Amino acid sequence: MLLPINQHHPEPRKIERAVRIVEEGGVISYPTDTVYGLGCDLLNKHALERLYQLKGIPRKKRLAFICADLSNIARYAVVDNAQYRVLKHFLPGPYCFILKATAEVPKIVQHKQKTVGIRVPDHPVTQALVRELGRPIINTTACEPGEDAIADPWTIDATFPTLDLVLEADVCGLVPTTVVNLCNGAIEILREGAGPIDDLA
Repeated sequence: MLLPINQHHPEPRKIERAVRIVEEGGVISYPTDTVYGLGCDLLNKHALERLYQLKGIPRKKRLAFICADLSNIARYAVVDNAQYRVLKHFLPGPYCFILKATAEVPKIVQHKQKTVGIRVPDHPVTQALVRELGRPIINTTACEPGEDAIADPWTIDATFPTLDLVLEADVCGLVPTTVVNLCNGAIEILREGAGPIDDLA
């Protein structure tokens, strides 16, 4: 189901509607500062299983947390002073930072590495969603396995007909985030994407 939304000034009633669907265990799609995402409530096991099934990816595939801001991150990731300076410089922005997970990360999304991928997209719709929800959305790129990201909400709606909601904003990009590992006391680029890496190096 498509729901048109103002991507610069998202209407509060539409954000509230999307959040209600997430709270009830729904899986939705939304624009970010890189590509459209698919996501659900971090704390809902049934919704998480639906997300993996809908995307057609194995359960061991790690997904990112979309957080509202830096203060939201500290609950789910261990952040030292040096890491905080990096996060503060590059977020919000088109990056996913891998950090050590805290005990607050639900067991249903824990992996043996005990790490977590953190996103703070520079997009009003995504930020409004997670602020209204009050906790992160667990996120994956809106695409079929092994395929490129889908740039527009209408194709997403047609490709994933069991989605509970697609927030219809303008077309997004096709290049996913730059993924950076901060766990080992250094900055390690795991995937070069939309976020420039020159300043990181």
